[in-house]
Amino acid sequence: MAVEQFDQVADFLNLTDSLRERCKWPKRFITVTVPILRDDGSTQVFFGHRVQHHLTRGPTKGGLRYHPSVDIGEITALAMWMTWKCALMDLPFGGGKGGIACDPRSMSAGELERLTRRFTMEMIPFIGPEIDVMAPDMGTNEQTMAWMADTYSTHAGHLVSTIVTGKPLNLQGSCGRTRATGHGVAFLASNALHKLGTSVQGASAIVQGFGNVGSHTVFTLASYGVKISGIADVNGAIWNANGLDVTKLRKHVAKTGSIVGFKEAEPIDPALLLQQPCDILAPCALDSVITGENAAQLRCRILAEGANGPTTPEADRILNARGDVFIIPDVLCNAGGVTVSYFEWVQNFQHYRWTEREVITRLETMLQAAFTKVTGYAKRHGISHRTAAQAIAIKTVADAKSARGLFP
Repeated sequence: MAVEQFDQVADFLNLTDSLRERCKWPKRFITVTVPILRDDGSTQVFFGHRVQHHLTRGPTKGGLRYHPSVDIGEITALAMWMTWKCALMDLPFGGGKGGIACDPRSMSAGELERLTRRFTMEMIPFIGPEIDVMAPDMGTNEQTMAWMADTYSTHAGHLVSTIVTGKPLNLQGSCGRTRATGHGVAFLASNALHKLGTSVQGASAIVQGFGNVGSHTVFTLASYGVKISGIADVNGAIWNANGLDVTKLRKHVAKTGSIVGFKEAEPIDPALLLQQPCDILAPCALDSVITGENAAQLRCRILAEGANGPTTPEADRILNARGDVFIIPDVLCNAGGVTVSYFEWVQNFQHYRWTEREVITRLETMLQAAFTKVTGYAKRHGISHRTAAQAIAIKTVADAKSARGLFP
């Protein structure tokens, strides 16, 4: 998917073969074995990956995910998308992404700590505040980042707060970082409603995924006055056409660990949930959930891509042909996380903390500017929002590579 999207945009931009190849291929593919001692006394070897796509515009930046499906192909695609995301937001980073093939839900806190520390040690020759800066992703969180920061800092002999972002506040994390991605999805979806001439108050939304991104998307949309009609998580999906009480739902999830069983909603097939009528559909979980099989059945006005790669190229073609769905592409829609990670990195270098209001205000200002840039570019050139966003980003990277030249 990532390469197909790149090739289409490279054709649109008429990139030379030299620039096309240099922009496409990652700088480094790193795979390491990560042996740890399990709680039962056995030893298990996991495989960890890190792909650093480009360092042309600055250090690579991107998340570290723990999930059974992690492999080098997935990580490479995510690193490429992160490059375009950083360039679109005009952040001084290239794209990076890492992952370990494991099931964090079946591992104890001690096992996860040993896994994280061993992976960090294996990666020390390849990471650094000006080389590669990791952040939380699927299956990881601020505790994971705290373990990484401690391992790297112990090796350095002093605290190196700039080695990761998404850290706890008491380890120089940034206010607003945890909710940044979901807040950005909701903020841009509300911008799209305004652009379509629809009132935000009383609009309806369906959110697929209720992890960090999905939950904060839900809570922020609800705070705007949007009616949340349906939500899905890893265990199932719920629906209430009259709207869900998200305050009560939050308490239910805190108690049970899932949205399933919420008494003020009906269970619904997660696949059918995506096809229910709504103003905003926000896929905020795994990739490839909007496909050639269900794209024609979507009944949303806005598709806000909180996840990475939720829409396949075939689905893109169907939605573009329909012309009635306003798509906020992933490289723009979920850029809130990396943007506030950038803020955290800057604050760590400054040794100065911004307030949450400052962080969120700066985030919304940058997202608004990027949204205006993408929609304007798409309108001028008669292309989709996805093509516009990636064209702006890829040209930014290509121009930087041209300016730096090719070292003999």
